[in-house]
Amino acid sequence: MSHKAWMKTVPTENCDVLMTFPDTTDDHTLLWLLNHIRLGIPELIVQVRHHKHTRVYAFFVTATYESLLRGADEIGLRKPVKAEFGGGMRSFSCEEDYIYENIENELYFFTSQERQNIIRYWLENLRAKQGEALHNIHFLEGQPIIPELAARGVIQQIFPLHEQRILKRLMKSWVQAVCEAQPLDEICDYFGVKIALYFAWLGFYTSAMVYPAVFGSILYTFTESDQTSQDICCVVFALFNVVWATFFLEEWKRRGAEFAYKWGTLDTPAESIEEPRPQFRGIKRISPVTSTEEFYYPPWKRLLFQCLVSLPVCLVCLSLVFLLMLGCFQLQ
Repeated sequence: MSHKAWMKTVPTENCDVLMTFPDTTDDHTLLWLLNHIRLGIPELIVQVRHHKHTRVYAFFVTATYESLLRGADEIGLRKPVKAEFGGGMRSFSCEEDYIYENIENELYFFTSQERQNIIRYWLENLRAKQGEALHNIHFLEGQPIIPELAARGVIQQIFPLHEQRILKRLMKSWVQAVCEAQPLDEICDYFGVKIALYFAWLGFYTSAMVYPAVFGSILYTFTESDQTSQDICCVVFALFNVVWATFFLEEWKRRGAEFAYKWGTLDTPAESIEEPRPQFRGIKRISPVTSTEEFYYPPWKRLLFQCLVSLPVCLVCLSLVFLLMLGCFQLQ
C-alpha cells in the first residue's frame, strides 16, 4: 500500500511506529526479525498485520507506559519539572519520576513525537551478534540490524503514524487560521523542537520584513524623478537595512534562546559526545578520550577511498565537462 494509505488505516488502537515489508517477503524473514525484536527489545509490543488485497505484511509497534519511562531515562529525554522541585527542564530519571509534571497521567506525559522517538531509538539500536545472518545478508558484530535491512530492501519503510485528532486541531488553529499567532507549543509537542523552531523563525522573519517593506514604500512614494533624489534615497534605504538587519539578528538570538529554554534544548549536550548514528560502521575499540567502548573507522581507510574513488570520479567528470565545453565552442 502507499504511504498515505497506511497512515489512514486504523487496524489497532495502540500503534506508534509502523514497519512494512515488500509483498515478496517470506515467513522466515518475518519470524526471524520478529524474534530478534522481541528478544532484543522486550519493552516493545509488536503486532503483525497482513493486508489481504496487497498481500503486504506490517509490524505495528508500541510500548507500555512503564517501558516508555525507562526509554526516556535511557535516552535522557528532557521533561518539565514541578514548581515545588525547582521547575525548568531536566533529563528524565526513573529514580526521581515523582518530580516531573503530569507523571501520573499516562495519556499526556509523553507526546506522540516523544513516544515515537523512544521506539525508533530502540529499533535502530537493535544490534547483531557475531556470526548472525539472514539469507545472504551477513551482519558484523554490533551492526544495527534494522537500518541494514531497510538499506537492503528487506524492510520497505519505517515511519510514525499520525494522530488524526491532533492534525484536525492543528488544521483549524494553524493552517486555516488567518491573522492569528502560530500555536508553536502545539507544533513543538506534535512535530518536535526542530520543526517548531523553523516555523517560529519563519513567522518572526515574515513579521520583521514589514518594517523594510513599509519604509521602502514610503521612500519610493516621496522620491522625486531626478537622479540625485534617487541616489540619496538608495543610500538612506541601504543604511536602514544595515540597522534593521542588526536588530533582526539580535532579536532573533533572544527569541530563539527563549524558545530553546522553554522547550528544553538550551543546554542539550553537544553532538560530539552523543551516540554515533546506527548506520555508522567500524571496528570496536576503547575510546582514548572517554575510556568507553565505541565504533572506530580508521582515517586511512577514508583517505584511501577519497584518493582511489572520489578523486578519480571527480576528475573524470570535470574532464567530460571540459570536453563538452570545447565541443560547444567548436560548434559555435
